[in-house]
Amino acid sequence: MILSVSRRTDIPNYYSEWFFNRIKEGFAYVRNPMNVHQVSRIDITPEVVDCIVFWTKNPEPMLGRLGELTGYDYYFQFTLTGYGADIECNVPHKKQNMIPIFQELSKKTGMQRVIWRYDPIIFTKKYTAEYHLKAFEQIAAALNGYTQKCVISFVDRYAKNKKNMDLMEACEIGKTELLEFAGELSAIARKCGMRTASCAEAIDLQQCGIEHNCCIDKALIESIIGCSIQADKDDNQRRECGCVESVDIGAYNTCRNGCKYCYANFSSESVMKNCGNYDPKSPMLCGKPDSNDRVTERKVRSLKERQLSFPV
Repeated sequence: MILSVSRRTDIPNYYSEWFFNRIKEGFAYVRNPMNVHQVSRIDITPEVVDCIVFWTKNPEPMLGRLGELTGYDYYFQFTLTGYGADIECNVPHKKQNMIPIFQELSKKTGMQRVIWRYDPIIFTKKYTAEYHLKAFEQIAAALNGYTQKCVISFVDRYAKNKKNMDLMEACEIGKTELLEFAGELSAIARKCGMRTASCAEAIDLQQCGIEHNCCIDKALIESIIGCSIQADKDDNQRRECGCVESVDIGAYNTCRNGCKYCYANFSSESVMKNCGNYDPKSPMLCGKPDSNDRVTERKVRSLKERQLSFPV
């Protein structure tokens, strides 16, 4: 099993104590987002977890506790952009705080295990293509030698972020300009020792030197864990997404980063209400099972290839 921690919320930043408690106890409860009274009990012991994929804008609370992950393989998807507090409201200052944290994480884990995400890219009157190129170049230079890969994407409009996109007066640029912009990003990253990949983009950017990406990446996972896995494409993700199947233990409407482009939060009021239910000792993130819930054991297993090979 690949454990996703988490596409739904920033667990490393806000809920790392809960996560480490779950690791100690070896299981977690997760509500079905489509049926709130359906709860899964998920085994997260090293015997079934082949790799953990962390998603975060700030892993600082985990830096001193990585030793508690002994027995697990993992890597981080670390989002680091050029936006200010007007878009990423609760993310600390990038140059003063987040770049040094990225560098420290890379030193502790190795740069193969830290993927830099510069996404999503939004074009506005303030955040122009020129602005993004300048910010990207400054960050890339600072991360030279600390990561091997940068992932980019362009913002998608969802019902949950449409209002904020309109308030920002987010706009699109023409295909020719977009390809030129993507090519310049790729060239900057290459100069800083990184390859560039796209996340769930319909447009083909290979001519710009940008490969299609899998954030939950079978090849990377196999490289990290040192063996092959049997993993299929995750059909629960968008058609353009190349990720393999995983199990997510996060919860929607719990991320406190306050990003204006977020699709995982319905409203700030929902986030505030759910965060008020946070108990690091609970088996469930920002809640507890009650008498109306039906708790079932989710069947999970290691995906590692177990076949023996013999020399010819």
